Amino acid sequence: MLAYMNATNSCHSNSADEPFTTPSEEWIRLAAHGQAILLEESGIFKHTMNMLSGSPGMKAVERAVERAILNEFRKIERLGGVLAAVEDRYQRSQIQNAAHRYEQQIYEGTRPIIGLNKYRNGEEDAPEIKLARTPRKKQQLQVDRLAKFKKKNAEKAKRALDNLSAIADRGKNCFPTLLEAVEVCSLGQITGRLQEVVGRFRPMV
Repeated sequence: MLAYMNATNSCHSNSADEPFTTPSEEWIRLAAHGQAILLEESGIFKHTMNMLSGSPGMKAVERAVERAILNEFRKIERLGGVLAAVEDRYQRSQIQNAAHRYEQQIYEGTRPIIGLNKYRNGEEDAPEIKLARTPRKKQQLQVDRLAKFKKKNAEKAKRALDNLSAIADRGKNCFPTLLEAVEVCSLGQITGRLQEVVGRFRPMV
């Protein structure tokens, strides 16, 4: 990123398999895509280069961002402030509109996504990357450890959770109580009890 910002004449990215074998076509393509993402997807270098040493470029970006922010503030102020805008679902509508524009730009190709709508090789298959998966035996080991932990600390856990509930119900600082609870309670037990007291966040649709 810094190299591109300072108008580098040459930039090279090694492929992931280069340290131990002759670079393969798949990984060479991904290495090249990394540079293309910086140059095209980010949009930083679309209109101006040498941004760090050429301060007018940074100033232009700064002024554009400032204008956009102040325009949003004015719109919210006209709606009666932040709380009124929330009640009117202004912020939510803006987020939804931005998400729609983003997807539409990808579909139309005006927003380049390397490997998705630009620099595709015409093949559906991508380089095979082996995912890390926990063996079933180790999964069961963790389940058994958790059951043993709950059984061992059953009485202490009840007292700790009751104390946590009382603190949360009074609206006090739960952090010291949480530090005590994690010694004898699982994460599921703690979150379950807190949900009983303060409820569970559900986004408004």
